[in-house]
Amino acid sequence: MHQLSVLITILLIVIASINAGPVLRDGLPSRYHVSGVIQLPYAEISEPFESWIDVEAGFSRIDYYGGAAKTVQRKGRGQDYGANYKIVPMSDEQVLNKISCFQSNGSQADIVDVQHTLPDVSTFQDMGSAEWRGIKCEMYQTIDQVGDKKSTYTYYIDVASKHPVHYEMFGYDSLIGSHFDKYTIDYYNYDEEPIDPTVFHVTDGMTCTGFPGPGLEHTAPHVLFNPMSEYINRRSADYIESSFEQFKKNHEHKYDSELEHRQRMKIFRQNVRYINTRNRAALPYKMKLNKFADRTDDELRVLRGRRYTKGYNGGLPFPKKEFMSSNRAIPDSIDWRIMGAVTPVKDQGICGSCWSFGTTGTIEGAYFVKHGTSIRLSEQDLIDCSWGFGNNGCDGGEDFRAYQYIMKHGGVALEDAYGQYLQEDSFCHHDNTTLGAKILGYVNITEGDEEALRMAIATKGPVSVAIDAAHKGFLFYASGVFYDPDCGSSPDALDHAVLAVGYGNLNGEDYWLVKNSWSTYWGNDGYVLMSRRNNNCGVATAATYVMVQ
Repeated sequence: MHQLSVLITILLIVIASINAGPVLRDGLPSRYHVSGVIQLPYAEISEPFESWIDVEAGFSRIDYYGGAAKTVQRKGRGQDYGANYKIVPMSDEQVLNKISCFQSNGSQADIVDVQHTLPDVSTFQDMGSAEWRGIKCEMYQTIDQVGDKKSTYTYYIDVASKHPVHYEMFGYDSLIGSHFDKYTIDYYNYDEEPIDPTVFHVTDGMTCTGFPGPGLEHTAPHVLFNPMSEYINRRSADYIESSFEQFKKNHEHKYDSELEHRQRMKIFRQNVRYINTRNRAALPYKMKLNKFADRTDDELRVLRGRRYTKGYNGGLPFPKKEFMSSNRAIPDSIDWRIMGAVTPVKDQGICGSCWSFGTTGTIEGAYFVKHGTSIRLSEQDLIDCSWGFGNNGCDGGEDFRAYQYIMKHGGVALEDAYGQYLQEDSFCHHDNTTLGAKILGYVNITEGDEEALRMAIATKGPVSVAIDAAHKGFLFYASGVFYDPDCGSSPDALDHAVLAVGYGNLNGEDYWLVKNSWSTYWGNDGYVLMSRRNNNCGVATAATYVMVQ
């Protein structure tokens, strides 16, 4: 009876393997050139690439975004363990877009091999014929199952030309009940012609150095020097999980359940990919991971607590003609931080109170300009007490409503006198505290007039401004001049209040120096350089400043 059971089991396995089709044994070609597009739908990314691979020569090269970033790998032989190279444009205070080379050498424990842009399908099953976008294809597939996570990889090859057409991955997590991952690669312009060896030349007189600064490249170098490996070699799980654990430790994030842990890691994975991908696109700014990398869109929307009210807000018009007739010189650049008019960066936390930080910031600046001394004012006072003027505490507000409250109630409280910032709504006790500043009125800088805004900052001090901050590039901003062509500038697009504390020029790009309220762990120590091109993100759309007593 036992022998019969064994025979039946063997027979079932054989039948299953026949139904699944034979395993594809061809593996990878030893030499090829191909272009393609990586699609990351959850991260809303399409990344074009072009690649040259020559296994026999021991070299491979992949260009991203038309050559904005290049990665080259030299395979190790004998005691030579190979090397990874990344060639990218880098900008600093002196040079704009200097082509720079970064190098990572292999070791005995981590021998460098050539990178590929085609999947190794030697273990895939032949699933027969299938169509992909009208092309008759051979379809191959493999499934990785780890616990509750099932990842299905499918590869399509044109029947007629035998060229690669499409590769896709769908990952399903039965615990969270949805796809935890998805990406695709579309291929075109494939050939296996001989490759000119100069394609793989790296330095051309450049000196390659180690990659500067902390980041994922130190825990997972292949992400930096061979980003394609995450998709082609199915290596994403290990480095994402280890990076996520480090992220949780760095930011002290804890979750209530394994379900939430997986959901947060799913968000983290897509944000890591977004940051790495966009940093390869030769943008005028760089991004980095920060404490928001595991947050949902709804959670992040809370941070953007600036409301929009149509119509006149009661402020005085900006006297631009008076400025111009006075012939007062306006400096090419200014930074009110250096002069002492700007207090340290704060953290609004999980409260949508950005509007209160813009309000206190411009009053603190105006007070310094007039009296020559620095004060720290209470955002909590405005959060707790300005409801009667249309503000909604941690659920959003506007600076002009806070000005009206301050004018009626004799001023705004000093931070030390009112009490610590709570990150939540609380009881108003304005009448029992020491007031730090009184205002006589407020001025609306002409909508969209960047020259007027420059005049106001130069002569009146820091200015409360509103911006469109609903973009991942801004959320993960790290350095450089932030410019996003999709960033809105109309009044109804502005969802976040910040403080413009200066302006200047970096490598030919004019910028506004903007103080945020997301802690010093965000951006460049809490600040962002925002482009002055075409009023990008609306910095000059709804700017205000105050007249202090």
